[in-house]
Amino acid sequence: MATKKQDGGIVETIKTIVWALIIAGVFRTLFFQPFWIPSGSMKDTLLVGDFLFVNKMAYGYSRYSCPFSSPAFSPCPIEGRILGGEPKRGDVVVFRHPTKNVDFIKRLIGLPGDRIQVINGVLQINGTAVKLENAGSFSEIKEPQGSQGLTPRCANDPVGLGGNCLKGRQIETLPGNSPSDPPVTHDVLNISDNWVVDNTPVFTVPEGEYFFMGDNRDDSEDSRFPAAAGGLGFVPVEYLVGRADRIMFSSAGKSLFYFWTWRPDRFFKAID
Repeated sequence: MATKKQDGGIVETIKTIVWALIIAGVFRTLFFQPFWIPSGSMKDTLLVGDFLFVNKMAYGYSRYSCPFSSPAFSPCPIEGRILGGEPKRGDVVVFRHPTKNVDFIKRLIGLPGDRIQVINGVLQINGTAVKLENAGSFSEIKEPQGSQGLTPRCANDPVGLGGNCLKGRQIETLPGNSPSDPPVTHDVLNISDNWVVDNTPVFTVPEGEYFFMGDNRDDSEDSRFPAAAGGLGFVPVEYLVGRADRIMFSSAGKSLFYFWTWRPDRFFKAID
């Protein structure tokens, strides 16, 4: 009798685990996907170690909405995009890199048909420079950050480990999707006035694709680097995963278990 009860208990445990995995998979596929910030390309909007849930309902669903999807295989047999809402300029978006098959997070800058250029470090949208206001400096300790141990670049380099790492900070104002939409304001950081993409050609965004940039403008692999040269380039709409709306948790250490590195002031912080 004991053996039958034990066998029955094992079966019930397995069933519970299977159902939990199915429910978690459905939740992750249809509603919210967890995402850790691994690099500093979106500072100071997002810091290394921020943890957020990506709103997958915002833009609908594609083959990349399912976990473990790749260009060669996806559990989601979807062509194009279904139930999709229109992304808005200024949204912070998680998307699948079209060639590297990893998730990226950047800010949406260019919509289909837009002409995007950077001149002397200033973003131009359809021939008009965006509004910039000085906002002091962004300061952080120069030390390895996050699980990857990445060390930040500083405008005041050379800075030794443990020193005060500074970057110039400005408030950038982006136009909305249409003249009736409100503008979008957010911080951008500057490290150097001679960065390789501080001056670019004009990028005309193709239909069905988008142009992304990081807020940490001199430390971001984004659409300013053409795909033909090994960069990101334009991102087709089917590669969008979802919109980042709110930081849920944040830890400055290598692990979330290092409770002394938690950043409570960033818990449940809205993403602008």
